[in-house]
Amino acid sequence: MRLPTRLLRRRLKSNKGDFGRIFILAGSSQYSGAAILCSLAALRSGAGLVTLGIPQGINSAIIKIKPVEVMTLPLPETKEGSLGISGFDRIKTFLEKCDLAVIGPGLTQNISTQKLLLKLLSKIDKPMVIDADGLNALVGHLNLLSNMHVLTPHPKEMSRLSGLSISDIQGNRSEVAKKFAKKYKITLVLKGHKTVVSDYSGNLYINKTGNPGMATAGSGDVLTGMIAAFMGQGLGAFEAGKFAVYLHGLAGDLAAKEKTQISLIASDIIDKITEALKRAS
Repeated sequence: MRLPTRLLRRRLKSNKGDFGRIFILAGSSQYSGAAILCSLAALRSGAGLVTLGIPQGINSAIIKIKPVEVMTLPLPETKEGSLGISGFDRIKTFLEKCDLAVIGPGLTQNISTQKLLLKLLSKIDKPMVIDADGLNALVGHLNLLSNMHVLTPHPKEMSRLSGLSISDIQGNRSEVAKKFAKKYKITLVLKGHKTVVSDYSGNLYINKTGNPGMATAGSGDVLTGMIAAFMGQGLGAFEAGKFAVYLHGLAGDLAAKEKTQISLIASDIIDKITEALKRAS
């Protein structure tokens, strides 16, 4: 697959704002790594500016381990160390200067956190890539979705969202994805072997890159960051999803050749994004 010109060529008079101001709402005291992986993948995939919205209690620790290019926005937290509903106004104000948001990696299913996510979905008019605990918050609230949203569930999350059994989903992945995307007017990335990307217009892509070694903690966070980066650079939601899953799988294949499938970890995938981009250019 050859990448679109928009990703391959940049105008000489470009600036960082031309390639996406991305706000990633992620992380908790228990799952800080998800935020790091997602933000680094977004940067390595070409995003111009990336800011992590994280619980204030882990900000100092995150600063020590995050990519130096990633900015942080410390936000009010719950007593469990997750983002709280009291941070809504600050997030809303910050999002006014962003192009899109990522919601979900490592946020937990804390009640206050879920209330925050649902309020953001109901009040913020921005493109959003929704993953992990963002998807969990959506269960029973799918009426909040719009055509600006990209959902990235694995089969178990898709089961919660749709009410279908995992076996029914896995037995008819393409049709399930198409029907769900059309019904809720979204773009859906149904992860797993031969990841399916579908949108509300009926577009469908079935990916052929990737390997079982990528079934590892953090791999989905990497994919989410890549999708956001491509949307930030001007691709539509379906195109961003299609190229992201292809390159994510290709990077995983390249990493597996070097590390083996058994030893493959999510950061290995990020390390191979550059080579994957070269091969697809």
